[in-house]
Amino acid sequence: MISQSAPPALAPAHASLFLDFDGTLVGIAPRPDAVVVPPGLAAHLRRLSDAFDGALAIVSGRSLPELARFLDGFEGLLVGSHGAEARGMTPPLAHAPAGIGAVQAALSAFAAREGLLYEPKTLGGAVHFRDRPAAGAAVAAFADALAAASPGFAVQPAKMAFELKPEGASKDRALAALAALPAFAGRAPVFLGDDATDEPALAWAGAQGGFGVKVGPGDSTARYRLPDPGAVLRWLGMEG
Repeated sequence: MISQSAPPALAPAHASLFLDFDGTLVGIAPRPDAVVVPPGLAAHLRRLSDAFDGALAIVSGRSLPELARFLDGFEGLLVGSHGAEARGMTPPLAHAPAGIGAVQAALSAFAAREGLLYEPKTLGGAVHFRDRPAAGAAVAAFADALAAASPGFAVQPAKMAFELKPEGASKDRALAALAALPAFAGRAPVFLGDDATDEPALAWAGAQGGFGVKVGPGDSTARYRLPDPGAVLRWLGMEG
């Protein structure tokens, strides 16, 4: 389904809000460490969280410490590593798989050998091929082989990257765990995301009586669409 229409205004008393980070609140950058966070974003998220009585969470594939650094000043719920680590709640996944050091070393060595970018993560790692799109098939094959040889890990495709993450960690499971918290009880979930990693969570929000909002181009199960992070910030009441 290709969603087209813009989402309606939210009723903070009746909805819960879940937001992806990269490609949703901030634009995609050539390197993960080069994203530009709009001035005042953390403060605006803090005000939104207050307006929703705490029923707001950032749910990202980034490592939790990195996410917290980019959103310094926002003290609300943060979920990192696709739901494998969290701040402000019991993590949906309580521990890292065994062998994480070997997995990270293998990803790093492959990226160095192929002239690609390795992104270390708390509970895994990613190899980016944005600068060399033709390398995508080789990265995918390596990631698949490494996951097959590494119990407890799974491959997570992303925009111009492949990542190894803890098996079973996903954003829809993270949303389900968050929805069980008292602050979220009885509220219709709304999730905004831009990537293939977000599709299960977009579908989950719709199935639970809320809706998903796809950010950017591409087919999606989401009911609504916004064109870019700037439009997301405006929809959230912040110019960007």
